[in-house]
Amino acid sequence: MKNPASATPRRLVQLYWLAMFISLIGLGDAIYLTVHHITGRSVKCTVASGCSAVLGSAYATIADIPIAALGALAYFVAFSLATLAAFGYVRARTWLALVIAPMLISTLWLLYLQAFVLRAYCDYCLLSAAMTLMLTAVVVVAYMTDRGR
Repeated sequence: MKNPASATPRRLVQLYWLAMFISLIGLGDAIYLTVHHITGRSVKCTVASGCSAVLGSAYATIADIPIAALGALAYFVAFSLATLAAFGYVRARTWLALVIAPMLISTLWLLYLQAFVLRAYCDYCLLSAAMTLMLTAVVVVAYMTDRGR
């Protein structure tokens, strides 16, 4: 619901625009990985050398659904909610935080798997992790900014 009584401060709007931008980067990354997973094409890593090990592992899917597809869905929802929040819809702020929380938990779990179980890293997975961590930070700062006014 839009709150017409008080205009959204410029700083808060900028934070949600930043969240939109970060979400789009994550969405592009997740779509790229999903397409490669579905078509069976391999992904080339340029920094890390473990893309094949990570993306070909049993942890890359849940019930035959690529984790990247779930990531694409999450990033799309985050983008949509950040857009609504930027335009003053107060409930979208809460929903955005509720969507980002499981994204963060999933990211931490997947980073753990790469580091300690698979002992291999994927450039694109690390990019997604970075986007989720930045998205979390932006939403926390937006929450603190909103709470302080």
